[in-house]
Amino acid sequence: MTENLPRTDRPLRVLAAMSGGVDSAVAAARAVEAGHDVTGVHLALSANPQSFRTGARGCCTIEDSRDARRAADVIGIPFYVWDLAERFREDVVEDFISEYEAGRTPNPCLRCNEKIKFAALLDKALALGFDAVCTGHYATVVLKEDGSRELHRASDMAKDQSYVLGVLDEKQLAHALFPLGDTLTTKEEIRAEAEERGLAVAKKPDSHDICFIADGDTQGFLANRLGKAEGDIVDGATGEKVGTHDGAFGFTIGQRKGLRIGHPAPDGKPRYVLDISPVNNTVTVGPVEALDVSALTAIRPRWCGAEAAVPGTYTAQLRAHGGETEVFAEVVDGELRVSFTEPVRGVAPGQAIVLYDGTRVVGSATIATTTRAAAAV
Repeated sequence: MTENLPRTDRPLRVLAAMSGGVDSAVAAARAVEAGHDVTGVHLALSANPQSFRTGARGCCTIEDSRDARRAADVIGIPFYVWDLAERFREDVVEDFISEYEAGRTPNPCLRCNEKIKFAALLDKALALGFDAVCTGHYATVVLKEDGSRELHRASDMAKDQSYVLGVLDEKQLAHALFPLGDTLTTKEEIRAEAEERGLAVAKKPDSHDICFIADGDTQGFLANRLGKAEGDIVDGATGEKVGTHDGAFGFTIGQRKGLRIGHPAPDGKPRYVLDISPVNNTVTVGPVEALDVSALTAIRPRWCGAEAAVPGTYTAQLRAHGGETEVFAEVVDGELRVSFTEPVRGVAPGQAIVLYDGTRVVGSATIATTTRAAAAV
């Protein structure tokens, strides 16, 4: 049985997280339409909102706060702004910086869902007597006959956001509402619905990239906070120095552009980042084939609902907009061990791996180490 709004014999008290975008506004309106007692809240996530993205690229600016308030007024619900800037700085921004400094590649949106929207926000909502937090994510909650809940992919795979929700545990899932999850319509139709409801955000462009990097320059953002540190770019096969960089933190596994390599590889093929070593500030490069990964170890597994039946065969998603691949997964000494049926490329420590059983989200973990299918040649 699929229900994004749980069965109940009374209206729920729902706190609708309103980012100022069209999805969260329509989600709040649908929750009201379903008969729930809804209050809108916008999260102030920056001590200086001018430093976050503006216009089409934003989700956390003064402009977005005003858009959310106007939407709440049209829907006819109370509206508040909650200051979670300090918590966001500690749990998302500082984590992002320290992960890159350690040579890993984090996902700040996933971290925000885990630590802010479904931890800090949900904890505060429950303390104030709310029953659930509602967001505009595209995912589906399945209510089982025994009262337990499962998280599933959205009905429309093109808009599915279950990957960034894979960190939710059973308690958080029990208090999460996703009114857009069963929408089989296009984003244009969601916008049309918003326009029919009189919501001014109907034509507002979607936010993109990382909200707390105002100009979109991730490498510049990190250099400003960590400082430039010149180091070597070396060939993975020969150990030969082939270039220099201004900081190993500015690179990600699988990166091809911006390597500043002085001469082409002997075979004439492009080089890719294979490894990042913050200890000696070295970036290792090699051919694309050397990126193939056959297995990985991931830490801090979190089960989305009931604990997974491992060992077992599942499918896995390794990035927010990536496809699925078949894996065998088991838990060993508290770590998730995963082997791939077919090698995959561009897997980086720090990323999240999310396991699926069909459309059901089984759980997630943070990639710690990878095993290459073959050595760089």
